[in-house]
Amino acid sequence: MRAGARGIWRWHWLMAGCIAVPFGASVQAEPAERLLPLAAVRPAARFSSADLRALQARDDANPAMLWVAQGQALWRTPAGAGASCAGCHGDAAVSMRGVAARYPALELSTDPAAIAPARLLNLEGRINQCRSRHQGLAPWPAESQPLLGISAYVAMQSRGQPLQVSVDAAIQPYWERGRALYLQRSGQMNLACTHCHDRHWGDKLLGETISQGHGNGYPAYRLEWQGLGSLQRRLRACQSGIRAEMLPFGSPALVELELFLAWRAGTLAVETPAVRR
Repeated sequence: MRAGARGIWRWHWLMAGCIAVPFGASVQAEPAERLLPLAAVRPAARFSSADLRALQARDDANPAMLWVAQGQALWRTPAGAGASCAGCHGDAAVSMRGVAARYPALELSTDPAAIAPARLLNLEGRINQCRSRHQGLAPWPAESQPLLGISAYVAMQSRGQPLQVSVDAAIQPYWERGRALYLQRSGQMNLACTHCHDRHWGDKLLGETISQGHGNGYPAYRLEWQGLGSLQRRLRACQSGIRAEMLPFGSPALVELELFLAWRAGTLAVETPAVRR
């Protein structure tokens, strides 16, 4: 049997018996012991074609660098009532080195009267928090060009650095909820993230290789989008693909899922800005 035919057969087998579940419904979670072992983790770029890997490797050809250039300009430009990002943080190549590799992270409140003593933030959330607190400006909307640009610029400073997300006692509950969401069946297809990315990585799905689902290249340029997009956009696309209700951008559940995915990727290197199909 040809490889493409095998991939299509496996896909139909995976879908068998799943369509009868009501839209947006969830049933039991999958066993956690079936998760991908850390020893089996592979770089996300390994699942891309050779031409896409070559495109990602060349900054003069990588289309995502258009957004990075915009982010660099925003980094240097004063805005609102405060200074520029550079005015506080200096040279991003120095001050932001390794920062993206540590997110999502727990932001502890310094206000004793705060309703929530801590909040889990991804990199985009941290950038918007800084913009609100120190520049007195409204947060950039999710998937807006400025937020994507500056997120890509900041994350690129960690390119090649190993992921180092910390899961200590304080952050453990967020990690647990992210893992539960990863394992939870949902949608009309009655599928969980683990079905594709732990059990079927390396198989073919209509000509495309199923990856292990790592987010270490985001924000990334995807050919299907013809533009840059965040990891949350990709996660929502997966939810749409299994015909489940898409969580809103910035929702705590999506950030918790990002946390679990970052932990699950072990010490893979940051690839931002990646190029994907």
